[in-house]
Amino acid sequence: MRGLRRFLVDPAEARVERCELCATPVPSEHPHLVQVAERRIRCACGPCALLFDHHSLFDTPGAGGGGYRRVPDRYRADPAFHLDDAQWDALQIPVGMVFFLRNSAQPTEDGQPRVIACYPSPAGATESELSLDAWTDGVGATALAGELEPDVEALLVRREPTECLLVPIDACYRLVGLVRLRWRGFDGGGDARTAIEDFFHDVRSRARTLENRS
Repeated sequence: MRGLRRFLVDPAEARVERCELCATPVPSEHPHLVQVAERRIRCACGPCALLFDHHSLFDTPGAGGGGYRRVPDRYRADPAFHLDDAQWDALQIPVGMVFFLRNSAQPTEDGQPRVIACYPSPAGATESELSLDAWTDGVGATALAGELEPDVEALLVRREPTECLLVPIDACYRLVGLVRLRWRGFDGGGDARTAIEDFFHDVRSRARTLENRS
């Protein structure tokens, strides 16, 4: 996905960000939009983001037109999630973290959004080949997969400890930027491992279980 330079900059060196629709300055915590056709993330101020909110009264062909979708801020966890060794091996992911998103700009033959697997690496977000069987027999069969909104949310899966979290797509690219900035050497180094653990701790603290939906 393009437009992710903001996630690859050390926060201490970050410049003032602006809404990419109206140029209004925005705080460090601000909404994001996904430009669906280009898989591009854009910063937005509150009023502009509201125009493209899927649940907003302003979500009309004249406003959103399907070109932009607002990234939601919900986080979900499934304590019952389980992925055995065979299911993990079928994903063919070379690292212990991966996130899955449904891409409506690249539909399957039956018109459904295509599932894409990506993993954080020192080079950025790396897409991985994903067979339909590997998805449907593993992560795709879980309760969280049924909740996943195309283009704007992802399932973030970690092997050790085994866990799956439904998160906004910009959270995944925040993790990608963190790995790219902090990774050192073959195993990442202590600084990267600590930063990754802090990231997952933050995500877990925001997540509600499926039984406690808002």
